Amino acid sequence: MGTTDNRVVLGIYLRGFKYIKFVIALMFDALKDPRVTDLYENKGNKFDLVISPYLTNNFQLGLAHKLKTPIVSITPLQPFEFFGSIVANPRELSYVPSMNMGVEKGAIMTFSQRIKTLAMSWGYRLWDAIENVENKKRYQFLYGDDPTMPRFEDLTKNISLMFFNSHVLSEGPIRPNLPGVIEIGGIQIKDTPDPLPKNIAEFLDDAREGAILLSLGSNIQSDHLQSDTVKKMFSILSKLKLKVIWKWDKLEHIPGNSSNILYSKWLPQDDILAHPNIKLFITHAGRGSIVEASYHGKPMLALPMFGDQQGNSGSMVKQGFGLSLKLSELEEETFLNTINEILQNPQYKQNVENFSKLYRDRPLTARQTVLYWTEYVLRYHGAKHLQSPLMHMDFIAANNLDVYGLLGILVAFYIKE
Repeated sequence: MGTTDNRVVLGIYLRGFKYIKFVIALMFDALKDPRVTDLYENKGNKFDLVISPYLTNNFQLGLAHKLKTPIVSITPLQPFEFFGSIVANPRELSYVPSMNMGVEKGAIMTFSQRIKTLAMSWGYRLWDAIENVENKKRYQFLYGDDPTMPRFEDLTKNISLMFFNSHVLSEGPIRPNLPGVIEIGGIQIKDTPDPLPKNIAEFLDDAREGAILLSLGSNIQSDHLQSDTVKKMFSILSKLKLKVIWKWDKLEHIPGNSSNILYSKWLPQDDILAHPNIKLFITHAGRGSIVEASYHGKPMLALPMFGDQQGNSGSMVKQGFGLSLKLSELEEETFLNTINEILQNPQYKQNVENFSKLYRDRPLTARQTVLYWTEYVLRYHGAKHLQSPLMHMDFIAANNLDVYGLLGILVAFYIKE
């Protein structure tokens, strides 16, 4: 077990950066693989479209140029500045918070929140610039001997549109989005849940008082948690009348035995949340988990640790879907009282169920939206008309620096005269 949960948070942040670099390295290796290079070197191959995830990995956009196809990009997050900027979505830092901040939908940010948002914006831009130094080297290694390839800086100009896992009308923040920003929030949620594994189905069906699902996601493993924290959680959960399904990766070292607790290394989370006997979801507040619980109308107790989880948790609490606790400061009495408050106060359930209706109310489902817009790009041969002119402007023109420069010269000349 870790010595402190606070140290774990720092460790997870560092692993997160290492993980991103690891994934980018894997993408680089994949693009070098002969099975990939054969896709464009074999002139008999023909492709109509490339769909590629985006994770500060601009160099992989070169594949679409090699295949002479448009490209559609996709990210599991909302169109925050860091991701939306690659398709020139407006940067509205005065009223669109950073993804790390929980601000109630429609609320005006405070002065300090605007400072934090601006600071995060600069931080993202700096990180992106640093990453692109290496990405440009990777791009040159992969395609530098091909004179027909565009400059590294121009790769994003081939992106037709970008899919975001969000639904701004229900989730917020209300903001302007370009035509090429397509929201597909809840894409991972099936229209009809799959049948649950037999042991889980029987466990939930027999939960006469209801059941709790506890999952801290895939990045937080059992040995990342302080042993004392786990003991406190088990002590409370094992005494509840409700049944508990607990995602736990080391079944040979479980927190304890109790007839009301079922441990599992892996869980079909979306299908479990769809079960009517689930009364509460204890979550790390990852983006996907918040979306799935909200879609199925389940109140939440968030135990955020790092990344966007704090912002997700804060927004969830402000919308009245549940409550949040600091895992590093968890105490038995507080844990129990918070669980009871969410279960016994019908307002949380009502709020999230009302949101669920709004979230589902769309002209097309998320999956139908993906299908429609993918075919749209194909029908219009890349649909360049969806792009903002800003995607094709240099830094000086995009920020009117030349105009301001001329005005400055004229003002200086006038003052001198």
